[in-house]
Amino acid sequence: MPDNATLTPPNEPEGMIETASLCRHFHVGDSWVHALDDVDLAIDEGDFVAVMGPSGSGKSTLMNILGCLDTPDAGEYRLLGEPVNSLDDSALSAIRNEKIGFVFQSFHLLPRMTALENVLLPLRYSGRDSTVLRERAAELMARLGLADRLDHRPNQLSGGQRQRVAIARSLINSPPILLADEPTGNLDSRTSDEIMGLFAELNASGQTILMVTHEDEIAAHARRLIRMRDGRIEHDSSTH
Repeated sequence: MPDNATLTPPNEPEGMIETASLCRHFHVGDSWVHALDDVDLAIDEGDFVAVMGPSGSGKSTLMNILGCLDTPDAGEYRLLGEPVNSLDDSALSAIRNEKIGFVFQSFHLLPRMTALENVLLPLRYSGRDSTVLRERAAELMARLGLADRLDHRPNQLSGGQRQRVAIARSLINSPPILLADEPTGNLDSRTSDEIMGLFAELNASGQTILMVTHEDEIAAHARRLIRMRDGRIEHDSSTH
């Protein structure tokens, strides 16, 4: 070993998401529905977590709160160490744009825009050099197998290609956390496997991923499985 070499201790996982006694209630008719009931959750940097549960179990409500699309009625949510509960709408919007990438079942691509333009959407008001941004977007899309699809519109793409465009868009700001809500719900089994293989590659490179799914085969690609029922976490374990 050279004289000037130093030993660096292994990096400890950094807490990305932490919730304590998280609650969310909805008034339905004459009664209250406890969508989330005292949920404690910790997700570290580099985790790949699948969340499962029957309809009404609270998994979508949990995803919406973690993605800063909804707010809890009680409890605490800390994102990257920062308490989210006290943030105003402007700060929450900034978090959604800079800290969290979203991938949805229905892709949410704008039909009149090209694939490249869709990927660039989160950067539209960034004020950064447009040429540099287009180069970054093109490089990212090439990594995802879309180098020859930059100028195609969504109706000219397959379902798998559209989801890859959506994933590229979610990653364009280099967010530390990727939230995926049924990302393979509109895809056939072969394309689903391709998308999950892509998620595994992203996770292997350090991307933190939290995914909601109702399919056991899709959840098996994650490294950790959380099962919810009646607004509570009833099972949380490593899958590998």
